Amino acid sequence: MAKSRKPKGKITYYQVEKFSTLREMLDKSAAEAGDTVAFRYKENEHDYEKTYSEFLSDTEALGAALTDLGHRTDHIACIGINSYRWAVTYLTVVKSACVFVPIDKELPSDDIINILIHSDSRAVFCDAHYLPILKENAHRLPDIENVICFDKTDAAIGTLRLYDFDTLLENGKSMDKHEYDILQNDPMKLRMLVYTSGTTGMAKGVMLSEHNLVSSIYYGLQVSTVYDTCLSVLPYHHTYEAVSGILVSLHHHSTICINDKIRNVQKNLMQYHPSYVYLVPAFAEFFYKKINESIDKTGKRQDFDKAIKISNALLKVGIDVRRKLFKNIHEQFGGRLIKIVCGGAPIRPEVGDFFNAIGINLINGYGITECSPLVSANNDTFNDPTTVGVKLPCVDIKIDNETEDGTGEICVRGDVVMMGYYKNLEQTAKVLVDGWFYTGDYGRMNDYGQLLITGRKKNIIVLSNGKNVYPEEIEAYIARLPYITDVIVSSDASKHGEQFSLIAEIYCEEGVSDHSNLDVLGEIQSACAGLPPYKMISKVVIRTEPFPKTTTNKIKRNYAS
Repeated sequence: MAKSRKPKGKITYYQVEKFSTLREMLDKSAAEAGDTVAFRYKENEHDYEKTYSEFLSDTEALGAALTDLGHRTDHIACIGINSYRWAVTYLTVVKSACVFVPIDKELPSDDIINILIHSDSRAVFCDAHYLPILKENAHRLPDIENVICFDKTDAAIGTLRLYDFDTLLENGKSMDKHEYDILQNDPMKLRMLVYTSGTTGMAKGVMLSEHNLVSSIYYGLQVSTVYDTCLSVLPYHHTYEAVSGILVSLHHHSTICINDKIRNVQKNLMQYHPSYVYLVPAFAEFFYKKINESIDKTGKRQDFDKAIKISNALLKVGIDVRRKLFKNIHEQFGGRLIKIVCGGAPIRPEVGDFFNAIGINLINGYGITECSPLVSANNDTFNDPTTVGVKLPCVDIKIDNETEDGTGEICVRGDVVMMGYYKNLEQTAKVLVDGWFYTGDYGRMNDYGQLLITGRKKNIIVLSNGKNVYPEEIEAYIARLPYITDVIVSSDASKHGEQFSLIAEIYCEEGVSDHSNLDVLGEIQSACAGLPPYKMISKVVIRTEPFPKTTTNKIKRNYAS
């Protein structure tokens, strides 16, 4: 992990309008910005817009229809691609007395069915793609009363009752909304049940209250603000996008532009001209590499480096010309991009430095589903990409079992910490102790109140000499090599199980035909020259296939060979 440095500037906390419930939040947004476009999206090659007033009206209509079907306090599951219908369903449920259960659309069918059973869901909203799965497993789903399909379909699903979303919504518009509007629940009770899709282990149902969600929005915006237009890219079932993306944007009265396909991100940046976007580090790394490859291929490296020096010198005297000097790069992001918010994993400092140098703030943060999900974020005026920023004002952080350098397990206490794991008291008791959530992540605080992430507790390698190695730290050094797409560092064990040396398993998207294993090993060792000898890589394995990944593009470490 790179050494932290003193950030420039001072922390600026933003003023955020207080609210207590998600119903109150959306009602205020519609009252204060009713004619503002809440969502832009593409469907069947046509572009659509929905204002805040229209969005609120749609949630009221769907709420009336759901209430009419008998769903007043039920668990409601939702699975499908990012869409306006998904967002309407989400807000309809979370501002009622029901519990929203988002499900990862990439899960195997057995996992989907198991979650529907374990979550006690009584209704399912889904794309037509999932209807055959539900039909085939209808005998396992006796508690599912209604299935609402986002697509037009004539499919039959056996004993399950099927409704068309658009028809249900239209019917709800003529219904009395009173029965839905009076559905109120204690903000401290369960509102959202999120099944983790981590890189190791089985999924657990994380119980989040409405107070958890409200706190994440309110205090998160105090640390890092947003602007007028967002490109919404990451999967909606993930709390990072569902809370930090959708709910934060709605409270800020921003316009959410729904990215239709991953391969269309660049195209949608150009179409929607966003001012901010939430991404995982893999996206930022991709843009970073592509821009630098373009600079080198066009022979403009010397001019670019000169422009950086001029820009940095002018910034020291309060003159910012970055958007003019690097106009061509800004145009690739739509011309209006102010901020990239990165979460889900640490990001290499040079990537953050690069974006900040060209006039796009790359704000790195730290979150975990069990914390709704935000714990800390870099402040816009106090930003150090070697860290994941300052804690939210509503949380306390302690470092448990500190080593000599202050590293230990990160523990969080406060308004964003989950209620526990659904129907799993044993696992809850392991991670929630006296109000502290033990995250399983290792890190330390620097002298400026910023958090640094070292690695996952479960990934620590203990060498035979007693030294602890955090593989993520070494992987960050290796990832600097331009031809390496992904890397996993593991240990080479003796026949007696002693871990005595380190292996780097790498995947290179464009291949390494011009490099032998020995060449690659030498270059990796050079890239890691700043690390102590016991952290040096002694062997390289070059993969011919990409690492299996989660839907948020994290490598499933337990699949590494």
